[in-house]
Amino acid sequence: MHQSTLNLIPLIRDVPDWPKPGIVFKDITPLLKDPPGLAMAVELMANPFRGQGVELVAGAESRGFIFGTAVAQALSAGFVPIRKPRKLPWKTHGIEYELEYGKDRLEVHRDAVKPGQRVLMVDDLLATGGTMRASCDLIRQIGGHIVGVTVLIELLQLRGRERLSPQDLVHAVMQI
Repeated sequence: MHQSTLNLIPLIRDVPDWPKPGIVFKDITPLLKDPPGLAMAVELMANPFRGQGVELVAGAESRGFIFGTAVAQALSAGFVPIRKPRKLPWKTHGIEYELEYGKDRLEVHRDAVKPGQRVLMVDDLLATGGTMRASCDLIRQIGGHIVGVTVLIELLQLRGRERLSPQDLVHAVMQI
């Protein structure tokens, strides 16, 4: 593991049994309040995609907004918010998807991406891959070309990478 990544690990707090028993939540708020750690995390998420023609970065609410806007700025790209239902003020396109504990829906403005625009997908965590898969599908449905997926943390045991296509486009700063 890269030395920079090792410096970030202590900034991720484990919260057992949240939001429900048996789950160990990865709390990124200690990293967010640490200026050098936050800057390093954003750079490590953005660096593999420099020079790849990224035009837009898309992230699902809410933690995808935090890293997505920062990665977009680092890559001189625009940002596309992917939101929960009825949060966007303009005409939307939506997708329903399965969660470990039910169903959910994500929406994006219909005009958020021009056909063929190169989009990098961003989130803080890749767990089962359900939200990221739905986000990628949503961007493709409105005409975007997914350049890749970048996340701060990938929980390997949950095998979320396997739900994404193609798998080799996934970059994780930390794999736990």
